[in-house]
Amino acid sequence: MLAFSAAARAQTPAQTPPPLNAYGALPAVEHARISPSGDRLALVTVAGDDRVLVVLDPHAGQILGRIEVGLAKVRDLTWIGENNLMITTTSTQSLSELGGRRGELRLGQIYDIERRRLASVLHNASGVTPLLAGAVEVRRLPEGEVAFVRAFSFGADRTSLYRLDPATGRGREAVRLSDDIRGLVLDAQAQPVASSTYVQASGRWGLGFWNGRSFDEVWSTVAPLDPPYIMGLGRDGQSVLVSARREDSQNATDENGAVVFEVNAAGTWTPMPLGGRVYPLYHPVTEALFGSARATDDGTQYRFLDPVATATWTTVSDALDGRAPDLSDWSDDMQTVLAYTSGPGDSGSYHLFDLERRTMNVVGQAYPSITGDLVGKVTPIAYDAADGLKIHGYLTLPPGADSPRGLPLVVLAHGGPASHDVMGFDWWAQAMASRGYAVLQANFRGSTGYGRAFLEAGYGEWGRKMQTDLSDGVRYLAGQGIIDPARVCIVGASYGGYAAMAGPTLDRGVYRCAVSVAGVSDLRRMVESEARDAARPNNETVRYWNRFMGASRLGDRAIDALSPARLADQADAPILLIHGKDDTVVPIEQSRLMAEALQRAGKSHEFIELQGEDHWLSRAETRQRMLAETVRFLQAYNPAN
Repeated sequence: MLAFSAAARAQTPAQTPPPLNAYGALPAVEHARISPSGDRLALVTVAGDDRVLVVLDPHAGQILGRIEVGLAKVRDLTWIGENNLMITTTSTQSLSELGGRRGELRLGQIYDIERRRLASVLHNASGVTPLLAGAVEVRRLPEGEVAFVRAFSFGADRTSLYRLDPATGRGREAVRLSDDIRGLVLDAQAQPVASSTYVQASGRWGLGFWNGRSFDEVWSTVAPLDPPYIMGLGRDGQSVLVSARREDSQNATDENGAVVFEVNAAGTWTPMPLGGRVYPLYHPVTEALFGSARATDDGTQYRFLDPVATATWTTVSDALDGRAPDLSDWSDDMQTVLAYTSGPGDSGSYHLFDLERRTMNVVGQAYPSITGDLVGKVTPIAYDAADGLKIHGYLTLPPGADSPRGLPLVVLAHGGPASHDVMGFDWWAQAMASRGYAVLQANFRGSTGYGRAFLEAGYGEWGRKMQTDLSDGVRYLAGQGIIDPARVCIVGASYGGYAAMAGPTLDRGVYRCAVSVAGVSDLRRMVESEARDAARPNNETVRYWNRFMGASRLGDRAIDALSPARLADQADAPILLIHGKDDTVVPIEQSRLMAEALQRAGKSHEFIELQGEDHWLSRAETRQRMLAETVRFLQAYNPAN
């Protein structure tokens, strides 16, 4: 429980906060990666919307390569040996081969550092789309490091695994895959180990092991919802990790009721202490399981099977004691380590450790203009919902608010809803806190990270208990005297945007205003659009949303009573709607429907469309505008002073 002393203490004077653009800017450094030898460091620097890939010799402080990426949305960097970098980007486009539907398409380019050349991946390949169907896989073979990607061949109507030529970006087919293969695991020599198949209509899932020419199925199940999935290599480099529900499972460790097993080709299933907030770690060279990481409110806890890794991480964590470091990357020998910290007094920092040279240097800061003294305090809290369920979350206070009493509050609801907020620097929460607001981020029922029962407690509770879990947090903080219950607004994106609209329409009398970013306003129409996009009504996505929203079938009108767009005439607070026109996750139609309904009902509202913006607010200009409009709206209807 969060407890504050009732004794009056002087507030620590806070410095003038940075401009909102400092918070809304994209992180100044992204995707920092160490080369296999540890002698090179790659990162993406960001100024406005322009991104530049920089390659450094961190020991000499010398720039080895630099190339402008421009407005491309960089999603990852992957080293292919010491001289080549795979740059994975996404772009919102329509594709005729996909029926003209708009989607966030994944593309790859390879940067040759010495030649300073950029080659597009899978370009000019006859019948093969250059769109990547998954992450790049790099293996260290006798002839050097080699990258593999999955892509779709329209001519053969299937996906295949392609081996890339780093000099040209061209690919040749390495493994031909069937159309229903969902997961694929390669060993250290780039040979297939196992694959999983899934049939959307029936929900049949199968696990197969490679026999040298094809995959022999060793187990199958029917799972219309929460199908199993393969995660990676097991400890011996020939078995695989599988998250699955099985009748012989003793204790479910995953929030979907599954256990993580280590499975070999002989059909032996060995339960592993993984799942939920515990996820596997793989060796940088062999790709075999060699540790685990557990997410906690006090930071990530790492455990390794390898003594070298254990000793290395002990050194790093001791040096950053009290700062809860996360492992970002390390060299093949695990003697050069990149750790990331954020939280109290830290808006996000990359620390480079060289254990052989016994050095540690800060090599990048995510928000350099937001200094440590301007970071608001973040504290874990816990409170009881109306039905007694324990709800955990985080409270961010304005910088300098050492003895908070009667503060205005913003409830910031996370997306998903099957996700969760964590400790650390949150640019959105910190921006609002810098303007004098306390910010509550509650992990309401249906969030991940708290076990299967907690996740399932959210099924069918959109607009119901998932919503009142948020307002129960308001009542808890009011009871503590920390916030003024008459000065509360709700803000959120994606599912959080739905929650923001549901506040004034379904949980009335709590909020003075609401801001929805890319929110769902009409549940039935949202699920129907998912069915259309998948070209089949009976698919896993539709089944997933029907269960979570509480619909018995596609087109179930019962969920209309939970749809803010159909309850606009009941809204009791002004609502600001913000939506990116390039959103391919929640169509902008959802905000347009809400705006039209509010207009018909004569309710106070504003609607802002963000040109060229996607679901994730990937562009600095529009992200900064979203933040500025949000704070303007908050200050108009719920002023902090």
